[in-house]
Amino acid sequence: MKVFITDYGFSDINQEREIIHCAGHHLSAGQCKTPEAVLAAAADCDALLVQWAPITAAVINGLKQCRVIVRYGIGVDNVDLAAAKARGIPVCNVPDYCIDEVADHALAMALSLARQLPQIDCRVRGGTWKITPDRPMPALSAMTFATAGFGRIARAVLARASAFGCRLAAYDPYVKPEVFAANGVTQLTLEELFAQADVLSLHLPLTSQTKYLINASTLAKLKPTAIIVNTARGGLIDTFALAEALQSGVIAGAGLDVFEPEPLPDQHPLRHCGNAILTSHVGWFSDQSVPKLQRLAAEEVVRALRCEGLKNQVNK
Repeated sequence: MKVFITDYGFSDINQEREIIHCAGHHLSAGQCKTPEAVLAAAADCDALLVQWAPITAAVINGLKQCRVIVRYGIGVDNVDLAAAKARGIPVCNVPDYCIDEVADHALAMALSLARQLPQIDCRVRGGTWKITPDRPMPALSAMTFATAGFGRIARAVLARASAFGCRLAAYDPYVKPEVFAANGVTQLTLEELFAQADVLSLHLPLTSQTKYLINASTLAKLKPTAIIVNTARGGLIDTFALAEALQSGVIAGAGLDVFEPEPLPDQHPLRHCGNAILTSHVGWFSDQSVPKLQRLAAEEVVRALRCEGLKNQVNK
């Protein structure tokens, strides 16, 4: 059978090639940027491995014999799940390859902002030596560290935050109360989340319901000392409203690893916010996470082609 990698940013695909060839299948790869390019290369393929290429309804309806679409990563917002389900094509992700890396990245940004390291570093470099910060600085042990979402990564972030004595809280309407209790985390409503969070770390998928969850209205509900961290999806935040809130003092800081669009445009006002940490979608990365992602994605393809049970289908 034919397996096609639509696009990839890895140094090589040797691991996928070995796994798929050992299973008796053929692997080819491209660097497709458009739906038309995907269809031109993959219409007759039995499986797709996808990183960023747009897998639209038109692409899915043009696939002649596809048995599975596997995304390199956790989010699947570049794949039309409903169209795939209508065609009977399972879509799978890799939700368990970079939990520690993203949790570490989120917490690192939160800690840096809570201790006002970017602002103080800038102040020292500018010649000002002062042993107190310019803004209020609550102790970490006095903070509520809250997550929007309570999945694998959110739980890992909160476990790390617990070491600093933070009160732990989360909002997730799809998780049962006993799960929150078992993890020592206070379950919040959405309104309570905005009212109580000192650090608000986002760990939600991007859907029509979560698009621009953070906007001018919800930002106004946060404490003026609040910090927002986003290592999930850029579209969760109206970044122009966020930049305005940062510049006007509505909230204290923001750490962003994801943006809409990516890369962040050169003239975006966030680039002028000294109370923001901006990183280039690197939260997922470590020397260990990349080969793990490639291996797990390729193994899921092989399971599908063998008609074995899939581990991570998202469009059942």
